[in-house]
Amino acid sequence: MDLNINYKKGSNFMIYTEKSYMHQMSRFMSKVYGLMSGALLLSGAVAYYCSQSLEFISYMKSSPLALLFLFVAQIGLVIAIAGFLNRISAAVALGLFILYAVLTGVTLSSIFLLYTASSIFSTFIVTAAMFSSMAIYGYFTMADLSGMGSLLLMGLIGMILTSIVNMFMQSPTLSYFISGAGVILFTLLIAYDVQKLKMFGQYAMQDEQAGKKFVIFGALTLYLDFINLFLNLLQFMGRKKD
Repeated sequence: MDLNINYKKGSNFMIYTEKSYMHQMSRFMSKVYGLMSGALLLSGAVAYYCSQSLEFISYMKSSPLALLFLFVAQIGLVIAIAGFLNRISAAVALGLFILYAVLTGVTLSSIFLLYTASSIFSTFIVTAAMFSSMAIYGYFTMADLSGMGSLLLMGLIGMILTSIVNMFMQSPTLSYFISGAGVILFTLLIAYDVQKLKMFGQYAMQDEQAGKKFVIFGALTLYLDFINLFLNLLQFMGRKKD
């Protein structure tokens, strides 16, 4: 039995059969994954390039305010994209996302100074495998994952507060505990966010301009999940340089 989805767009009345609905949803998710992957590649390229620059490394070591600026700028960009998505154009949102990916790459350049390239690469492969598995589960599962939202949010807040406390305590044991909790938290968030994006995909079918913004927001959401899962896994899998 075909699933019929009816809506009005301007003066045009449109009907989606189950087959066309799945095709449109697949296109939406493909755009999200494509943009997310592009942002990851951009961040990786920037991170590697910065790590190879002795001038850049020297400047960052001697300028703690630069690190603070990067941190504040990244938070500001995420807030700007997520909080003002309805007020800015898709082009502006995309530009902000690209800028965020570049700044994240600059921040991530430090991992090439701390860990061996082989361990960074192997951690990335494991992260990609875990991300893909949970994304597939989140997309195809019939279970409603929306109930996890409040628990995951509380877990994220608790993790952030504990990380701030550990900035002063400098406890290696607590650092491993935070990283372990982060791996679990962001693994679950991937499935939760992918299922939530399916709902956004339905709205994207109704409004082309809004759909472009949903693609950017979805790509940013999954990009953050991937990066945070990668960094937490790196605490366990990364081999420090001598």
